[in-house]
Amino acid sequence: MDESEGIDASAVPDGPGCSDCSASEPSGWWLHLRRRAQCGHIGCCDSSPGRHAREHAMALGHRYVQSYEPGEDWFWDFATGRMFEGPRLAPPTSHPAEQPVPGPRGGVPLDWQTQLH
Repeated sequence: MDESEGIDASAVPDGPGCSDCSASEPSGWWLHLRRRAQCGHIGCCDSSPGRHAREHAMALGHRYVQSYEPGEDWFWDFATGRMFEGPRLAPPTSHPAEQPVPGPRGGVPLDWQTQLH
């Protein structure tokens, strides 16, 4: 497998949280964040209500993501369903440490645990 074709290590993240959740009306929320290794788009994980990281992968063919959680650097391939080691990506490498999980601050419903996939 040659991940280098779908990874742009110079692509910067497009924000501190899920771009699609933030853009939706009403705004959505996420459990964990994933960073598109090809374009820097930040999406929410498969456990989140929106599953925007997977949606972006299917729509645009950007199959590789890296965790966007503090202290995590693993990559995932949506096409094969496998983890792999990848290159160091452009900073920042995670959402701000002060951002809560789930997030965003003030946007998470009280019953959030019942809404996970």
